Amino acid sequence: MEQYKQEFIEFMVDSQVLKFGQFTLKSGRKSPFFMNAGAYVTGTQLRKLGEYYARAIHDNFGDDFDILFGPAYKGIPLSVAAAMAYSELYGRDIRYCSNRKEVKDHGDVGILLGSSIKDGDRIVIIEDVTTSGKSIEETFPIIQAQGNVEIKGLMVSLNRMEKGLGGRLSALDEIRDKYGFEAHSIVTMRDVTEYLYNKPYKGQIYIDDTLKAAIDEYYAVYGA
Repeated sequence: MEQYKQEFIEFMVDSQVLKFGQFTLKSGRKSPFFMNAGAYVTGTQLRKLGEYYARAIHDNFGDDFDILFGPAYKGIPLSVAAAMAYSELYGRDIRYCSNRKEVKDHGDVGILLGSSIKDGDRIVIIEDVTTSGKSIEETFPIIQAQGNVEIKGLMVSLNRMEKGLGGRLSALDEIRDKYGFEAHSIVTMRDVTEYLYNKPYKGQIYIDDTLKAAIDEYYAVYGA
């Protein structure tokens, strides 16, 4: 496993973004692990997070895009942090854009925050995690409505590697098939399990035999 992936897994654990136990997801699934990018709250955490995203985006998409689009609400700080990091690491100014949940009808009117989107723009969507792909169903038409644009792909921090809305393929694979653009992650849940299983990190075992069995059971039902 690449060094930056190991560091990112440790970063998620240190930031208490990745947790293990019993959690009920938005989809209703009962999961033995939970990832919440809303727990990145300090300047240091957001700076580091932006750098991890920027590196993964550069590795997968190069400089062949103009805008980072972060769906409201969690995608807003992600797109800002990643755009800043991209400029610092690669010397290229990428615009950030996000959507509002409600259209604003006064002052800075419209549904978008940050940059406008115009014909010819190439866009990378940035999210925290995609479990079912439902958020892309909401995001895709908003972006398409702005003009003749190209969506280069989607970048998430963690690929949960479970069935999407169709109940067969993973959410990221469903997105590739349905929308025709690439979908990548900084790390997968397989990477996390492989790295943390029965391996002490800062004196603690995060994935022991009991939790590993619960993860395996979860994937026997929901894995893709």
